[in-house]
Amino acid sequence: MKDKIKSILSESIALKEKVCRDDSVASIAKLAELVISCFKNGGKLILFGNGGSASDAQHIAAEFVGRFIQERKALPAIALTCNTSILTCLGNDYGFEQIFSRQIEALGKGKDLVIAISTSGKSPNVVAAISKAKKMGLKTAALTAEAGAKLAQMTDVAVCVPSKNTARIQEAHITIGHIICELTERAFFKSDD
Repeated sequence: MKDKIKSILSESIALKEKVCRDDSVASIAKLAELVISCFKNGGKLILFGNGGSASDAQHIAAEFVGRFIQERKALPAIALTCNTSILTCLGNDYGFEQIFSRQIEALGKGKDLVIAISTSGKSPNVVAAISKAKKMGLKTAALTAEAGAKLAQMTDVAVCVPSKNTARIQEAHITIGHIICELTERAFFKSDD
């Protein structure tokens, strides 16, 4: 069991080192700039995804509304997966494919940034939501993987983690989310370090 644990940890570390060496660093910087610009212009972040990516969306939104490292004012971010009444209503009345796009139609405003999180980059409800956001003139971004070309091509900025292993991709996504949070806090609030 210890060898398997070491193997899993080594695989996760190796993927993050690969992210450090490839085009992902430039994409992460562009995403951070979009987030910072969104907040500076009075917009909010709208995040969403399915399954583990839904959890990542909620986690990242919580870091902005609460705090990441620094005690500071709340920043506006919302995960579209938190309201079960909305999700079940939309799933029942419009179909699962519309659970995010309908919320974007209701909540999205011109200065907002929509961030889709999808390891496959192919989920019909995620693709439909980005399509709706683009039609509304909203800025869009994606956290996806090497297989997520469809979603990546639709967004203004995409960070494509170079892996096919869902668990490792999700680990990288939350690390990237934390990087964005830290860079945003540094841009807006004085740090003690």
